[in-house]
Amino acid sequence: MEPGLLIPILGISCGLVAIVGGVFFRPLFKLWERRMEIDAQRTAEKAAQYAAQTERLEQRVQVLERIITDRGMGLADEIEKLRDAPLN
Repeated sequence: MEPGLLIPILGISCGLVAIVGGVFFRPLFKLWERRMEIDAQRTAEKAAQYAAQTERLEQRVQVLERIITDRGMGLADEIEKLRDAPLN
C-alpha cells in the first residue's frame, strides 16, 4: 500500500466514524441524559415529601412535649379523675 493513499483513507475513515457516532451515539447519550433528569426529579420529589413528613412529625412531637411539660402532673390527675368518674 502506498503511503500517499493511506492519508486519504484515514481521513475518510475518521469522517465516517464521526458521522456514525453522531447518528447512533448522540441519541443514545440524549436518552441516558433524559433518564438521569427524570430520576433526579423523582428523587427530588421524594426528598421533598420526606422533608414535609419529617416536619409534620417534628411539629407533633413538639406539641406532645409541650403537653407533657406544661401539664404533666395536672394531666395525670385529670386522667385519674376520668377513671374514677361514673360512666353515663
